Amino acid sequence: MSVKGRLIAMNFLQFFVWGAWLISLGGYMGGSLHFEGGQIGAIFATMGIASLLMPGFVGIIADKWINAERLLGICHLLGSACLFYASTVTSYDQMYWAMLVNLLVYMPTLSLTNTVSYNALENNKFDIVKDFPPIRVWGTVGFICAMWAVDLTGFKHTCAQLYVSAGAALLLGLYSFTLPQCPPAKSESKTLLSSFGLDALVLFKRKKMAIFFLFSMLLGAALQITNSYGDLFLSSFKDIPEYANSFGVKHSVILLSISQMSETLFILAIPFFLRRFGIKQVMLISMTAWVFRFGLFGLGNPGSGLPLLILSMIVYGMAFDFFNISGSLFVEMETTPQIRASAQGLFFMMTNGLGAIMGGYASGAIVDLFSKYATVAGQTQVVSRDWQSIWLIFAAYALVIGILFAMVFKYKNGSKMVKE
Repeated sequence: MSVKGRLIAMNFLQFFVWGAWLISLGGYMGGSLHFEGGQIGAIFATMGIASLLMPGFVGIIADKWINAERLLGICHLLGSACLFYASTVTSYDQMYWAMLVNLLVYMPTLSLTNTVSYNALENNKFDIVKDFPPIRVWGTVGFICAMWAVDLTGFKHTCAQLYVSAGAALLLGLYSFTLPQCPPAKSESKTLLSSFGLDALVLFKRKKMAIFFLFSMLLGAALQITNSYGDLFLSSFKDIPEYANSFGVKHSVILLSISQMSETLFILAIPFFLRRFGIKQVMLISMTAWVFRFGLFGLGNPGSGLPLLILSMIVYGMAFDFFNISGSLFVEMETTPQIRASAQGLFFMMTNGLGAIMGGYASGAIVDLFSKYATVAGQTQVVSRDWQSIWLIFAAYALVIGILFAMVFKYKNGSKMVKE
């Protein structure tokens, strides 16, 4: 197989592992395992904890001691074991620790796959800017394929989804040891602070950057909410005869996969929007899209309201990609080469680390606030849940963030780099 083909297989499996459980696990935990909303939110918050701690730490190891492709394999083999264990447990405490350890070893692999890809392409004289995106897009394809596989097999509300993910992680773990070698760059003098993005903390002395990173954290709290509760929400309609046999209930994960399809389309639209509106306006468009993402969930249903749900899936691509990519570009434009990599790491930590932790626990508290529970045969079960109020509160949160961002974040000539 060609180098490109091998990297495509790696990216496909990398995101297949994630897609097999990320969207459907909330429905399994809330339905089959009867976890409360706060418990589900706490388990998804482990993604933020892992994002905060592990990418920098594992990056140091890959930079100094172990080939990146071997470290990638080790991480996935450990993750496979954690996922297999998670598939056997039914208590909240056991699931929490299983998923926490799994994510501690999974989240660093997102950057390790990029490192392996860049190194292999460079060594084989490929143009990274031109040749990597068509390879990376197969990761999104793998994510979508995993979602469809879990849905069509009926695994979405059972522990079998974790078996699928664990099997893919085991395969990728073994396959990683066959990838092109990516040895440590021993000549690179990378400090501990730099690896964790902490030497970029000096940016907080600048008001504009401090405001930007604060809003990055606040918006980061919204990024995984629909991943945590989207399937649980759609599956709740099965108890209503009018919707029980609808496509949105029977194939809720496939419906949710439209969000990932939308991502691939809006990524291609970003250059146009940046040239036309500039970075600040694109970030505001993202925040507005989050309002619609949540609001349409609150107003939609799998029956006559299905078009509203589909529209919510479509705007997700704009909501998710526009902030992440335009925000990354803003950081690139506003920092010096000496701390550029660290600044990107800080942006990741604020959104996917602190923001995700805050969002996981806060969203769980909101879900529990609008839920009624009862103990049946010693097991906590949901009696009722006001999903419309839950989603509209999330929409109001995104709206407030957008309004405040427009008022306090002062930035002109946001499209300068793109135009040049």
